[in-house]
Amino acid sequence: MKRIIITLLLISTLVIWGGYRVVANIIFTQNCGGYLKRAADANTAELAKKELSSAINYIEKKNLTSGYTSIIYKTPDEDIGFWYMNLKSSLSELQSITPQTSQLEKSNILLKLRQTLLDISDNNEKVTVPDGISIYPHNGLVCFIGVITGLLALIGVFIFMSEE
Repeated sequence: MKRIIITLLLISTLVIWGGYRVVANIIFTQNCGGYLKRAADANTAELAKKELSSAINYIEKKNLTSGYTSIIYKTPDEDIGFWYMNLKSSLSELQSITPQTSQLEKSNILLKLRQTLLDISDNNEKVTVPDGISIYPHNGLVCFIGVITGLLALIGVFIFMSEE
């Protein structure tokens, strides 16, 4: 019985870590990623501007405006500063629309916004965000804890499988 309790405790650390990752991702999607997707799907510049503004407000509130989400080495797809400036630039374009702007220009701006906000491959749309943004700036710590909890879970399995 003692073995089972120790095993469950060790494995539960990995489950808790995984739960944290899931919850952090959900919170980011609710407060930012979802608004970016809605901005990309908007049919009017006004609606796109409103949704993109909501996402940018969250980004600025959480100070997700610079840095890299990578841990070991920096790659362009993990550059938060570029991503943020790209979003700000898109919002600026939307704000430049006036009542005199032609429908063609509005459509072009919305199309360009959609291409900026979404990665499309094999008929699959994904909001363009740096990998690991939902746990930024704690990416290194979360990775370290993930490795430790993975090892603890592995030890728990070995304890459970070992003979007394």
